[in-house]
Amino acid sequence: MRILGISAFRHDSAAALLEKGQIIAATQEERFTRKKHETGFPTHAIASCLNLAGCRLDQIEHLVFCGQSTEGQIISALATHGGWNGELSFIERHAALAAAAFFPSPYQDAAVLTLDGGIEGTTSSCSLGSGNRLESLWDISAPHSIGRLYSAITGHIGFKVNSGEYKVMGLAPYGAPRYADLIRDRLIDIKEDGRFLLASPDLAEERLTQLFGHPARRPDQDPLTQFHMDMAASIQEVTEHIVLKLARSVRKETGAKNLCLAGGVALNCVANGKLLREGLFDGLWVQPAAGDAGGALGAALAGYHLHLKQPRQADGRKDAMRGSYLGPEWKQDDIEARLTATGARFTVLDDAAVISATAQGLAEEKAVGWMQGRMEFGPRALGDRSILGDPRSPTMQKLLNLKVKYRESFRPFAPSVLREDVAEWFELENDSPYMLLVAPVAEKHRRAMTAEEQALFGIEKLNVPRSSIPAVTHVDYSARIQTVHADTNPRYHALISAFKGLTGCGVVVNTSFNVRGEPIVCTPEDAFRCFMGSEIELLVVGNCFLKKEDQDPALKLDYKNAFEND
Repeated sequence: MRILGISAFRHDSAAALLEKGQIIAATQEERFTRKKHETGFPTHAIASCLNLAGCRLDQIEHLVFCGQSTEGQIISALATHGGWNGELSFIERHAALAAAAFFPSPYQDAAVLTLDGGIEGTTSSCSLGSGNRLESLWDISAPHSIGRLYSAITGHIGFKVNSGEYKVMGLAPYGAPRYADLIRDRLIDIKEDGRFLLASPDLAEERLTQLFGHPARRPDQDPLTQFHMDMAASIQEVTEHIVLKLARSVRKETGAKNLCLAGGVALNCVANGKLLREGLFDGLWVQPAAGDAGGALGAALAGYHLHLKQPRQADGRKDAMRGSYLGPEWKQDDIEARLTATGARFTVLDDAAVISATAQGLAEEKAVGWMQGRMEFGPRALGDRSILGDPRSPTMQKLLNLKVKYRESFRPFAPSVLREDVAEWFELENDSPYMLLVAPVAEKHRRAMTAEEQALFGIEKLNVPRSSIPAVTHVDYSARIQTVHADTNPRYHALISAFKGLTGCGVVVNTSFNVRGEPIVCTPEDAFRCFMGSEIELLVVGNCFLKKEDQDPALKLDYKNAFEND
């Protein structure tokens, strides 16, 4: 039995395919169209899922659409794949997000929270999952949305709504939550149980300007000031306050020992980390594609478990996401043919030599483009479409931000750490395979600040190394952690192990393989273009090893100015 889930006509269109209840493939349309947060019908993503499953559309038994659309619109769009004459069903978006949170989780029983920035219908919900059942307990409807409020503040700070929220989270530690009480008093009414109502649906710039006494920042003209940092800290504090209050009330009201999260707010890994440290639940699991793209997966899973009432088993330890490596991959001979056609100059190495040469490059503080295996599903690069660096380097963060990613200098980078070494480097004992938990760097690796350094404020804090792995240590000593597991990504695990063998450090810098404004790379051609349009020094695609100095200078691209400001 095969089920295809589709989400479209909002940001991050996607497709996902199940076979006998197993997740076979899932991917976002943006990776193929190269249009970030693609909203159109996921024609390419569907084709990719069908190819990975080795089937045609007419061999799919059920199709489930996440969200609102007309049947005719979907049937017409599927004509590209030969048309659809089978069963087509629809699922409300937050019900799909809840299904995506619970059904792939490791838990047989769990409470489920979904929180996002919806502008219509449900914006937040609580459900209770058990086996193959998912019961809705309560929901909050538009316009009342913590995600929408976070996005409004994101826009006021001068970042792009629906893609700049990560920047606000990264900027928050540079500021103080001076406006948090004002936000709670004037913009959102938070109930005792954590549920909330916006004081007014009006979150227009004019109202925010009047309330906070500062106009919206013009990103191309106005610098980031202490006000913007304090605003970021304030909305982050309010969000964490709501998440924690909701979690406490859910634990009390349901008695659930495990909690699953989805929706765009579930990508706020700082709030997730604080929720974990609160110790309210025995288990906490966050869907790696927590935003709208995950709705496609949730639609397929809801179709299988809720509509068809197929059974589900969970062992309490391992989730069903396969590391979220659910997208397309390329065989070695295809990689070589594609790179040759682009004019790339490369050496083909065996597996051991690829690992050794890449680890050596990292130890020499080179920026490495690393494309291996199946593309990740969700917004995070998890070691298959990543740019890697040496976390011990005090200049690596600035290099990657300004000369590779072409983005704001304050933005932090995440560490990928061997699962067996995570407690050595960070105050974390749990798995964090999807880079969705923030935890402090271990005390023994921190560097004490001088009195002069402690007196710094704002962006002045940026250039002060705070630990023995400064490239992944934020100004508040935190890090957004990915634990790397040998069973889900043996090649990436082997690379970090080799780097550890050279340096004694089982951690590498991991950021998504793209530049600002561009989706994460999908194909070998995408990887080569990004390599030639940035100051990445080494590129490794499969077993092809490329050095920047060996390439034809005529193929250099100007990526720095090629994409929109996001």
